[in-house]
Amino acid sequence: MATDLTVPDPSIVVDLLQGFRRSKAMFAGVRLGVFDALSSGAANVDSLAQRLGCCPSALTTLLDALVGLNLLNKVDGNYVNTPVAATYLTTSSQRRMTGYINYSNDVMWKMWGSLEGAVREGSSRWKEVFGWDEPIFSSFFKTEEAAREFLMGMHGFGVMSSPAVVAALPLEQFQRLIDLGGATGHLSIAACQRYPHLKAVVFDLPQAVPLAIEITSQCSVADRIEVVCGDFFEDELPRGDLYALGRILHDWALPKIQVLLKRIYSALPAGGGVFIAEKMLADDKLGPSWAQMQSLNMLVCTEGTERTLLEYEALLMDAGFVNIVGCRTPTPIDGILGYKPS
Repeated sequence: MATDLTVPDPSIVVDLLQGFRRSKAMFAGVRLGVFDALSSGAANVDSLAQRLGCCPSALTTLLDALVGLNLLNKVDGNYVNTPVAATYLTTSSQRRMTGYINYSNDVMWKMWGSLEGAVREGSSRWKEVFGWDEPIFSSFFKTEEAAREFLMGMHGFGVMSSPAVVAALPLEQFQRLIDLGGATGHLSIAACQRYPHLKAVVFDLPQAVPLAIEITSQCSVADRIEVVCGDFFEDELPRGDLYALGRILHDWALPKIQVLLKRIYSALPAGGGVFIAEKMLADDKLGPSWAQMQSLNMLVCTEGTERTLLEYEALLMDAGFVNIVGCRTPTPIDGILGYKPS
């Protein structure tokens, strides 16, 4: 019988079938404490099973899968973290992403299970999945530990992306950066390290301030960074000639974005700028994949979406900004810069 050469290659479908399994294996490794247990050195499965309270044979299955995912190595029967795992998957690392991973495991995993409902109704799934009426960001900060670990997870993203973003656009003319919703201050740190004359203010909610102070006080440009508590929708904005919005606008629906941009425009001096750090969709919205998946995440988790450069230009021009430029980076974040007319 002849083979039908017109049958498409199914590898993309098979790969996507495996995708959530790979993610969950990493999530489980972090949640069970595998990478933390190995942060002090190599160990065999029996000692790990005893320390982690796991079934040895089942743990072996997980550990071997993590070796296959290049998160662990196995040498002479002992398991050891790869450099990537040691850097991003252990809670002792300053570049850890464990908080965001645990949040993905505990919260987003469940909400993405209701993606169909989000698409049908065009709204987030907090109420459906958790029965919560409160705003999304209230759920991040239910405890001090939860807030700290979530913010450190976002810090892990930030230290990967912020240096590239601040280098992608011309910020030399600005003197004082106001980093709205600046979290741990990773964007302010990167900007001050890039531009030796620049001073910065990290402006965020009370729950974020202690960690922002801790992180910024330990960096090489600590003397040029201030941390101020406030709500950028409600409180008076600190004065500066450049306002940054790093992964902020994608959380909100259009009316709130318009309010925030107009507040920034009013606070800026003539010739001042607004600096948006988000991952931009292509003009036809058919890529890049990271932005598309993040846009679905915004649908499931927030009232926002990812946008194209043309859409950001329209938002900024509506608020009064001119001379808008955008630049893509190879990281999870791109940059857009607009100016208040002189």
